Amino acid sequence: MPLLSPFILGLIGALIPGPILTAIFTEILQYNFTKSLRIILIGFATETTVAFVSLILLQQLNPPEAIFRGLSLVGAAILIWIASSIYKVKTLHTGEKTFFTSGKIIAMILANGVLWTYWITVCIPKAIALGQVMPLGQYIFVGIAQLTWLPVTTGVAFVFSRFRGVLSNPRIVPVMFKIFAGTFVYFAVSMAWDSVGFFVG
Repeated sequence: MPLLSPFILGLIGALIPGPILTAIFTEILQYNFTKSLRIILIGFATETTVAFVSLILLQQLNPPEAIFRGLSLVGAAILIWIASSIYKVKTLHTGEKTFFTSGKIIAMILANGVLWTYWITVCIPKAIALGQVMPLGQYIFVGIAQLTWLPVTTGVAFVFSRFRGVLSNPRIVPVMFKIFAGTFVYFAVSMAWDSVGFFVG
C-alpha cells in the first residue's frame, strides 16, 4: 500500500526523541499540557515547511549535503544555548522558568540539519516515487506524514502530562531539568559530531 509509507514515517518521526519533543516535555513540567500545544503547533508548522521546502529543493536544485551538515553545526550551538538555561532550573516558580519563544523554537527546528537530511534522504525520495504513480502524490505523501506527526506528538505529550504531578516533586524537578538539559546537549554533540565527521572524513 503506497499510502502506508508516509503514515509510518510520520509515526516514527513523532516517537523518536529529539529537541522538539524535549522542549514539549519541558514546557509541560513548567506549565501544563495546554501550554505545550503552542510548541506542538509551531513545531508542526515549521517542520511542515521544512518538508515542503525539502521537496522543492530536491526536485529543482539537488543541493549538496554539505549545506545541511553545516546547518547542523548552527543547530548544535542553539541546543547548547537552550540547555544552559534549562540546566539552571531548580523549581517550577515563574522566576526560574525557561520560556520557549516562537523564534527560539523555529530556530531550533530550522537549524536541525539532521531533520533536513532525514527529509531529503529518506522521505522525499519516497514522496517523489509516489508522485510518479499518483497525481500530486508527492504532496499527498508529505501531508499524510505531517498529519500523522501532529496527533501522535500531541498524544505523547498528553500521556507525559498525566505524570506531571509526580514529576513536579521539588526533589525531582532539578533532576528532571538536568536530564532535559543533558538531552539537548546529547543531540547537540551528536549533530556536531556527524557534521564534523562528514567534513573531515
